[in-house]
Amino acid sequence: MIIQDVLSDAFFAAIAGIGFGAISNPPVKAFPYIALLAAVGHATRYFLMTFAGIDIATASLAGAFVIGMGSLWLGKKIYSPMTVLYIPALLPMIPGKFAYNVVFSLIMLLQSMDEQAEKIKYMDMFFSNSVIAVTVIFMLAVGATFPLFLFPKRAYSLTRHKK
Repeated sequence: MIIQDVLSDAFFAAIAGIGFGAISNPPVKAFPYIALLAAVGHATRYFLMTFAGIDIATASLAGAFVIGMGSLWLGKKIYSPMTVLYIPALLPMIPGKFAYNVVFSLIMLLQSMDEQAEKIKYMDMFFSNSVIAVTVIFMLAVGATFPLFLFPKRAYSLTRHKK
């Protein structure tokens, strides 16, 4: 059952990665790699959160690191910069539920300014969802770019010819 859940998550992340890749117009040869990176990265995060009990920020960091390392390795195969591969692959990992709840709680907060209990409830909801969304997005950026700092020569050479 665990394998089926992880593979299902990976499949839908791959489809989303391809969709996000399509709007950024990468080379056609990059699409299978974008799908693979999105699937592996999102499945990593899903597995860590669901079966290892790790929080969403740390699991997102691990998933983004997997995507970053994969884009460093696969970028050489298609002669493409890391960002062409890792940005569309990361987008399915954006915490949409938390971002939606930030906007929802802000609207509800503004509509309940006369009721103190409701105002406190929505203010708490706004801040907790904001912290989670911002932290996860930050961890995604850190995890995906960390391989660039670990292997700067390799990252620089992705689109350079050997001399």
